[in-house]
Order: sequence, then C-alpha cells, then structure tokens
Amino acid sequence: MKVVLYSRKGCHLCENAEEMLLFHHPAAVTVDIDTAIELKQLYNLRVPVLVIDGQVALEGNFQEREIVRCLTTLAE
Repeated sequence: MKVVLYSRKGCHLCENAEEMLLFHHPAAVTVDIDTAIELKQLYNLRVPVLVIDGQVALEGNFQEREIVRCLTTLAE
C-alpha cells in the first residue's frame, strides 16, 4: 500500500495530519506541494490531502479515526 500525504509548510492542519500519519503508518511519504507547480495547482487549498494507492482518501481537516479507517479498509 502506497500512502502519500500532500501538505505544505506552515499549515497547522498539515502538521496535525503528518503527526497522526507518522504514528499509524510510518512508511507514508510526505510531499510539500510548494516544491512543484503542478502539485500546487492541484492541491493548493485542499491540503492536507491523503492519497492511498493513487486514490484521494481524505482532504482538508480530517481526524485520526478517519485515517485509521482508511488505512484499515484498504489494507484488507
């Protein structure tokens, strides 16, 4: 399962999502959308955006239980 969190520096929602994801799925990759114009155009106001196996699973202000649900459901 490939897990990517699209975020940006200075975003408190992104920082919270990164912490929760690090605890529940340490192998997840975090990508700063401000490092590539294409990512910034795609995810600008939507961050944080959690993508699992190429599919957007969560975006915006999401909770820890939602991360756990997505990871558990897709791992089955």
